Amino acid sequence: MRVLYFLSLTLLPFTAASQHSFGAQTRSSLATQPYDSGLFSPVEDLHNISPSQYTILQHPSFPAHSVRIKESKFCDEEVRAYTGYIDIEARHLFFYFFESRRDPDSDDVIFWTNGGPGSSSSYGLFMELGPCRVTGANTTARFDYSWNEHANIFFIDQPIGVGFSYADYGEQVDSTLEAARHIAAFVAIFFEHFTKFKGRPFHMAGESYAGRHIPVYASEIYDRNAALEEADMTPINLTSIIIGNGPQDFFEMMLSLYELQCGYHGYPPFKSISECVHLKQLVPRCRKRAQQSCKDTLDILDCSAAWEFCWDTFAGWIGERNPYDYRRPCTDVGGDSEACYPSLQNITVYLNQPHVQSILGIDPGHSNYTLNDNALNARFSPMDTFAFRAEHYTEALLERGVRALIYAGDTDYVGNHIMVERGTLKLEWSGQKRFANTPLRDWLVDGEIAGRTRTEGVLTFATVHDAGHLVPFDQPKRALELVNRWLAGEAL
Repeated sequence: MRVLYFLSLTLLPFTAASQHSFGAQTRSSLATQPYDSGLFSPVEDLHNISPSQYTILQHPSFPAHSVRIKESKFCDEEVRAYTGYIDIEARHLFFYFFESRRDPDSDDVIFWTNGGPGSSSSYGLFMELGPCRVTGANTTARFDYSWNEHANIFFIDQPIGVGFSYADYGEQVDSTLEAARHIAAFVAIFFEHFTKFKGRPFHMAGESYAGRHIPVYASEIYDRNAALEEADMTPINLTSIIIGNGPQDFFEMMLSLYELQCGYHGYPPFKSISECVHLKQLVPRCRKRAQQSCKDTLDILDCSAAWEFCWDTFAGWIGERNPYDYRRPCTDVGGDSEACYPSLQNITVYLNQPHVQSILGIDPGHSNYTLNDNALNARFSPMDTFAFRAEHYTEALLERGVRALIYAGDTDYVGNHIMVERGTLKLEWSGQKRFANTPLRDWLVDGEIAGRTRTEGVLTFATVHDAGHLVPFDQPKRALELVNRWLAGEAL
């Protein structure tokens, strides 16, 4: 079965002035705070973190989890940056954290992850919305439209095997539900240690396949708040989820691809008339099989067969065009990201350089940076990939007052805005009818139409005009304006 990577790209810049090496050190020698499971001692101030060695963060409520963090002077000298690992016994998730450019002591906090499953969040960091962009194998530049303009922001390489994340003995994570427990523990430990972040509005964001991760991660964090209060910990102020070009329902994605290949919704037709007539006749069959085997019931064998049928029928490529942005050429019709975006190769070269890894604090023996983990993508649980109902988690969050911004670039093919909009209209929550009856309207940036939007209560859908799968890459100013208005609670 051919599975296309669903991506979100951003790169981490590195400047010559930020080349501070702290040397190759073992994990045990990096710890600066001994930990007594019977006594919790918070670090309190993030600025107490050392640039030369790791500080270990733990909490007795999460005995299987700890966090290693160090200051890492790179990417953007204007703000403080930190890197480290979430350690789950023998598994280690790598993360980056950047303070806000405006006011780190009061601005909101954003968690960002990319998709795949199996794509590193350095896509988002260095190519889309991070403080800097990799401009060559050895060069970076400050990025003026970074989302940390008004927010503190995490980028996390997950699941295990992606980016710099690794396992000591080959342990694996192959489902969103399992990964959610580790992310929720990390967030709780981090916020409990650093007093200034307690109670701060927290937004969980991602694009592409992360449209299936984020609702589950956010739900796990929301549900754990009661347990945090029982443990005398401050609940996480989960304020919103933000999803870009994310397919929460893969079968709706399949059916939207038929329409796009045949020239509906303003997309150029890629199929002949006879081919489109044939495909149209197969739409009811795909929809019926998906409903019976993957939605009304969860029969993995029948659901797998339904997926295979729909994929083979509707997932046709679009000639030599880029499946992430039909306006652009692509040298690989299968949708390989590095073929469609050659600059990604610079990120891999950059992050595999010893002096960069020294700054970041990469564990010795685990320095092979992986942009996309093909093995993880292949093994990720079938139930997670095409039968898992991520939209139910989004519905539950909406009912609990958690805001949701679901946006899409209007030139993306594989994670197209038609599928994304239909997904928002089908969400079953108390505001569903009012949302569906609210007409789309233009939203503007600098007096120009930036896209179309619809809002009802806590749910907003928006398109971004002239943007593909990687909205902040294609339209950085519009993307930043979108998120800044969202953080401020303003209408688009």
